[in-house]
Amino acid sequence: MQEFTDKIRAALSERSGLPAQGLKLEQPRDPKLGDFAFPCFPLAKALKKAPPAIAAELAGELAEDLDGISVEAAGPYLNFRVDPARLAESVVSAAVEAGSSYGSTRDGEGKKIVIDLSSPNIAKPMSVGHLRSTVIGGALQRIFDALGYETVGINHIGDWGSQFGKLIAALDRWGAETDLETDPIQALLALYVRYHEEEESDPELAEAGRAAFRALEGGEDEEVRRKWEHITELSLAEFDKIYSRLGVTFDEVRGEAFYEPYLESAVDRVEAAGITEMSEGALIVDLSHISESTPPCLLRKTDGTTLYATRDLAAVFHRWELYEFTRCLYVVGGDQRLHFQQLKGVLERMELDWEERVEHIAFGMMRLPEGRMSTRKGRVIFLEDVLDRAVEEALRIIHEKNPDLSCAAEVAEQVGVGAVVFNDLRRERIKDVEFDWDEILSFEGETGPYVQYTHARLASIQRKAKDRGEGEGEPDWAALEDARGVLLRIGRFPDVLRSAARNAEPSEVSTWLLGLSREVNGWYASHRVLGQDSGVTTARLALVRATQQALAAGLRLLGVAAPDEM
Repeated sequence: MQEFTDKIRAALSERSGLPAQGLKLEQPRDPKLGDFAFPCFPLAKALKKAPPAIAAELAGELAEDLDGISVEAAGPYLNFRVDPARLAESVVSAAVEAGSSYGSTRDGEGKKIVIDLSSPNIAKPMSVGHLRSTVIGGALQRIFDALGYETVGINHIGDWGSQFGKLIAALDRWGAETDLETDPIQALLALYVRYHEEEESDPELAEAGRAAFRALEGGEDEEVRRKWEHITELSLAEFDKIYSRLGVTFDEVRGEAFYEPYLESAVDRVEAAGITEMSEGALIVDLSHISESTPPCLLRKTDGTTLYATRDLAAVFHRWELYEFTRCLYVVGGDQRLHFQQLKGVLERMELDWEERVEHIAFGMMRLPEGRMSTRKGRVIFLEDVLDRAVEEALRIIHEKNPDLSCAAEVAEQVGVGAVVFNDLRRERIKDVEFDWDEILSFEGETGPYVQYTHARLASIQRKAKDRGEGEGEPDWAALEDARGVLLRIGRFPDVLRSAARNAEPSEVSTWLLGLSREVNGWYASHRVLGQDSGVTTARLALVRATQQALAAGLRLLGVAAPDEM
């Protein structure tokens, strides 16, 4: 597709005198009008004519320049249509040759993207609430990788804060009756919930929690530090099991504690900018320049302890010094909007020119029908349970519809986990999601299994062709004229990736996958691939292969498997 858009822009530039890179082509709302459209409004000022007059004049001139591309004026628009045989050969050849890397470009070469994702809290099980940051962030990293950027995925583990003092106090109080080895996360969760149930009525327990955290921050009590390290090790081992199933890896796994040695220098750096002040014994940065209602950023409490904001400032300073990033993306829920507004507000007041590169990639929250999840209240659905149940449902359907499938357990894992991941990524990330078992486990409609099945169906056609010895002739590309919808979807994939990266919106890829699946299934329903004239079968098989590989490429970027059999 790039060769055609480049050709059209070059011709428009030659005729209008405007730079080619500034001429934007659009996709016509009605596919019957053409493959590409150019609105002539931007030319009106330069050419001093009305857009419809410009379109009518340019249509005749461009017809001489664009061999293999027809052009028609429609009011203020120029509509372009590529010769069907050229379109088919170009798109299919590009997709087949690229294989699993189809859609990849070198747009981001020499640029670094830092992505803060997942970030579960130590000593708490990963719930479905952690799914969103993990899969959205993982998809974004793969998309940026495909566009040639150097990415750094950071899992900023929540391993610091007053909750660890509380947990250590709970261990001291009830540890003798707690089994941390058999099911460590569940045991730690039970302790955490019990602490909060008894804290209000037990002042000694509350003070023990505060004292334990002061000792942890002070770093002098080796026993407290040892307990905290053991809790961290147990949690990380459990998290890794989930990440393995989701296919998510990280370049760095750094907890808040990693930045403990950097806290004082971070505070000093903010103070040196001359923007701090004391308020009731606490060190703050006033942020009223954002709005009168924006609360100040609290850097150090009256007792000398630091806060989450202090640690995030230390982290972002450290990341800038290490990477000098083009963009630093925090894939964190929308309920933390104020926190990132304050973080960026401090950077802005420090007059750091890279402040604009720091972005909060907010997403809607995962909620239960009865309300928001709460670990301390024990109201949570564990992510591992969701994945297990989805795989069980996938296996049940496989046994029902394809009982002879040899690798049923493996495919069930791919389909079940894929269903959960795709269900999340098919939505615009900013929208809240109410957790619904019936919806998340649906294998019909706008789902991951539907796309996976389309991929497997196309793979099956190719296996049959190989067994029958078909598809070896010279392709008749003109035979794919009525597959234009499929071809255009495939050809636009690189632009879909660019847009998804620009907007940090993986749902643009899932929307493309669903659209391509619908297009190719509709085409296949009315066209036989095998047993046709040699040139027709070869061309149609090439389209099948190109579509299959394009689907596989898109699924891979979302972190969803593309099984060849289902």
